[in-house]
Amino acid sequence: MSEHILVVDDVPKNVRLLADVLGAHGFRISTAASGEEALASLAAERPDLVLLDVMMPGMDGYQVCRAIRADPTCAVLPVVLVTALDPEQERVKGLEAGADDFLAKPIHQAELMARVRSLLRVKALYDEVQRQRTELQAWNTTLEQRVAQGVQQLERVGQLKRFFSPQLADAILAGGAQDPLKSHRREITVVFLDLRGFTSFTETADPEEVMGVLAQFHAAMGQRVLDHEGTLERFSGDGMMIFFNDPQPVPDAPSRALRMALQMQSDMASLSGQWRRRGYDLTMGIGIAQGFATLGGIGFAGRIDYGAIGTVTNLAARLCAEAAGGHILVSQRVFGALQDLSADEGASTTWSLDPVGELALKGFARPVPAWRVVY
Repeated sequence: MSEHILVVDDVPKNVRLLADVLGAHGFRISTAASGEEALASLAAERPDLVLLDVMMPGMDGYQVCRAIRADPTCAVLPVVLVTALDPEQERVKGLEAGADDFLAKPIHQAELMARVRSLLRVKALYDEVQRQRTELQAWNTTLEQRVAQGVQQLERVGQLKRFFSPQLADAILAGGAQDPLKSHRREITVVFLDLRGFTSFTETADPEEVMGVLAQFHAAMGQRVLDHEGTLERFSGDGMMIFFNDPQPVPDAPSRALRMALQMQSDMASLSGQWRRRGYDLTMGIGIAQGFATLGGIGFAGRIDYGAIGTVTNLAARLCAEAAGGHILVSQRVFGALQDLSADEGASTTWSLDPVGELALKGFARPVPAWRVVY
């Protein structure tokens, strides 16, 4: 759009002359015959430049110029005073009033166009700077909002991870088409672990001692769950249930489960040594099973837990119950998967699998074959 110039002069022929010259060069022109009319036009139309006659009845050009500069929105509006008086004598008075430039009557067209275009370039640059400043402020505001949203997101992640596994918390916050809390069926590897000697320990120990032991136990085992990206289904006092391959699928669920269990037993050996010095005789058994389960949110509107339901969870729990302190028992499907892993790794494995025969497990109509991990 062409620049808008306001021509102010009480002599109609002077107005027509300036309007014709400027209009011929593509400028959009509006006119005013007095200072009061000029100020009203400024408020309504917001021109890009003002050509202002000095000698006018009522408000003269200097008074109009001072009124323009008193308006903060017109602080950088280019004002050119047009005078038939001696420009040199009037220059100081005009600068004090806030004028940007002077033209002497009679108007020289080339000089007029040069001064107008020069001042409009300056104003265009200023307008561009203001536009960029506004954009930068908007970007800064947007950035602040995004940072605040990011902090809130991190806080929500932290809160969710206090109740859910990190993988499930991330899946919940990520959203998407699939609701991670919706019931679904998937093959998982379940690890169940439980302290041996805990019941007799609680019968003689003070509650504070019991809570201290559990805090150490949960901290050590919980860190291993995080290290191996397992999903912690629940704490049950001295027991824990962890599964792999849900909500985020992993290609090596059985081997992850075994690596985690081995490190847990190593950590437990260290804890047991500390506890024995205080008179606590505690060890840990672990059971690992693999199979299909139904997974998803379990609970009600005020409280949702993420759980797995199926024979595989019961099998892992029963194998754990059969495992002696320091032992790891695995099911037949886990045995098969680990055998494949052992064959791939050759002599590099630091463990082996010994059969313990078929076990009569509660809740299972037939004996269940099991293997013990020797490490």
